[in-house]
Amino acid sequence: MFFLNICRAHTFTAAMIRDLNNQLIIFSMLNYSKTILSCVSFDAMLFEKELRKALRMLLADEITELRNWCYEKFRSCYADILERCFA
Repeated sequence: MFFLNICRAHTFTAAMIRDLNNQLIIFSMLNYSKTILSCVSFDAMLFEKELRKALRMLLADEITELRNWCYEKFRSCYADILERCFA
């Protein structure tokens, strides 16, 4: 809502505001997924479960970003899980 209120102070169309809000929500879901995966990385089964949930709720370009982040951060310990989930 804060973002929406800032936009109303400027000359944005309603469609532009909706689009910006949608982008903010998508960005938030990606960051939320990264946070959850970092928190559950101590357990392989839980990590895979949360990764699969993240893949169901993100869009294609967010999945690409998540994939790159996961391989950078978790390749050494969960390479097999990453291969299964991102195949």
